[in-house]
Amino acid sequence: MSFDMNDAEPQKNGELIQDGSFAKVTMTLRPGGTDGQGEIDRGLLKASAAPGSDVLMLDAEFTLVEGPQARRKFWQMFTVAGGKLDEQGQSIGWKISKSILRAMIDSALGLDPHDMSEATKAKRILRGLGDLNGITFVAKIKVEASDDPRYAPSNKLDRVVVPSEPEWRKVMDGEVLAPSPSTRPRPKTAASAPAPQPAWGQGAAKPTPTPAPLSPASASPAPAWSRPTPQAAVAPAAKPALAGPSWLNG
Repeated sequence: MSFDMNDAEPQKNGELIQDGSFAKVTMTLRPGGTDGQGEIDRGLLKASAAPGSDVLMLDAEFTLVEGPQARRKFWQMFTVAGGKLDEQGQSIGWKISKSILRAMIDSALGLDPHDMSEATKAKRILRGLGDLNGITFVAKIKVEASDDPRYAPSNKLDRVVVPSEPEWRKVMDGEVLAPSPSTRPRPKTAASAPAPQPAWGQGAAKPTPTPAPLSPASASPAPAWSRPTPQAAVAPAAKPALAGPSWLNG
């Protein structure tokens, strides 16, 4: 038996998505083997590998769905339990993740982030975090340097772009936007500062100059998801209500 390799795709060159790129992305949740609170989240969460850590996370894969970089991917973890606590004893990491996940719903369904009407609030209620699997929204992507010098920089979600931002409508309409870089240079560390000259090298007759001061510088009924999609210019005909979020119902 022979293998014809001619129809194989060329190998990836590891090039990053440009910092500050805007794109429509789909989030896929990769099961981590640890159960969440409800049946829909069975085996969904991933436990931290750090010794003594109680952190549980969502392991998310993002795929660009349109434009010149369609099918490119990047990955990110979101804390959903454990870790450092605030004054009320709540997980700080989960509070941050919850805000991001809510923004994904607003972006996917075209909801005004400031709309707190009962109808809109109902669309933000999930049966479990597994409902977010397959959600498509507008994202701004960044390049993030690793804290470990052994690893190269990688793409991460800079922020979710919501309907109140001008970029949201443009990306939803298929427009390719110029990147708006987000990464800022890291400040110099003490290790990068020049070493002071030893006293014996300064000469007895030359006093050491005084440096200038620094400047201050739980399981619940299936949600009633919205049927119209943000991409549609005209609302489609009404359909019977379906269980689960609208991004899974077509």
